Amino acid sequence: MRTPGAEPDPDRLRIQTSRLREDDDGEVRLRPRRLDEFVGQEALKAQLAISIRAAADRGEALDHVLLAGPPGLGKTSLARIVAEELGVPFVPTAGPALERKAEIAAFLTDLEPRSVFFVDEIHRLPRAVEETFYPAMEDGQLPITLGVGAGAKVVTLDIPAFTLIGATTRAGLLTTPLRDRFGIQHRLDHYVPDELAAIVVRSAGVLNVPVHLEGARAIAVRARGTPRVANRLLKRVRDFAEVHADGAIDAQTADAALDLLGVDHEGLDRTDREILSIVCERFGGGPVGLSTLAVAVQEEQDTIEDVYEPYLLQRGFLQRTPRGRCATPHAFRHLGLEPPKDAESLF
Repeated sequence: MRTPGAEPDPDRLRIQTSRLREDDDGEVRLRPRRLDEFVGQEALKAQLAISIRAAADRGEALDHVLLAGPPGLGKTSLARIVAEELGVPFVPTAGPALERKAEIAAFLTDLEPRSVFFVDEIHRLPRAVEETFYPAMEDGQLPITLGVGAGAKVVTLDIPAFTLIGATTRAGLLTTPLRDRFGIQHRLDHYVPDELAAIVVRSAGVLNVPVHLEGARAIAVRARGTPRVANRLLKRVRDFAEVHADGAIDAQTADAALDLLGVDHEGLDRTDREILSIVCERFGGGPVGLSTLAVAVQEEQDTIEDVYEPYLLQRGFLQRTPRGRCATPHAFRHLGLEPPKDAESLF
């Protein structure tokens, strides 16, 4: 079905979608395809399984799903699994790639019934584009404005029932009208080492890499609670094992490889430790404002806030205070420094 009065550049949409798929090629082999292959997030899986089964039994589209949580926890994998479990097409895109209403119209009118339409980083949708989803999500209709000025008229198109799955790393940036239109909302949590070790073992099997359980766990404890990081570290350890060992990954090989990569036993890399070092040594433990910290580390504020800071906060190395970021005694000790006597007063 084509949308009258809305003719986006088909080459542009095709390039955007193909780029997303190309970016995923390196990870797609490691991604689970069914819910029973997905490790961790047990409560979420149980609830999703019920919703999927009920929708399939009724022959209806699954209600719209919002998946929130830090990067790399499996939001995209779960969206693909939902489509696979339902036996329907999976159509992926990303919020920043949707710049005009006509692009939304082109996607929605081309969907097959009950399709899963996946929008990654949905909080980055432009507001005008976001509002195009409202009638589509609630009523299965798409209002299209034809013409301009006094002669303009609105034509409403019926679109097939579909499931919008939105993924976001910053749920707080979603507008209330959009968030409330998702009937199923879940937040993914960081993984524990045992779950990550199971993921490493599975991924190693897919990559045909011999791995000992101790080697898998050595990778897991340094993977920041994130499957994407675990898989990335596994590939680098595999390279090390092929060059400096017999190709098999045991605990000793994994530790040596990760030490070479600069990833310590707390999962901190060089940038993490640089952030802590600047706060502890240059600013005496803080407080340090985000803008000051960004200049000192030579990183963007958003990168520090979204990529590095969440894990440092989670592991108890940093604390946010009204006056800025402060290093905890744990951070000082991790760097081999003596915490200041008045460290507690910083908080």
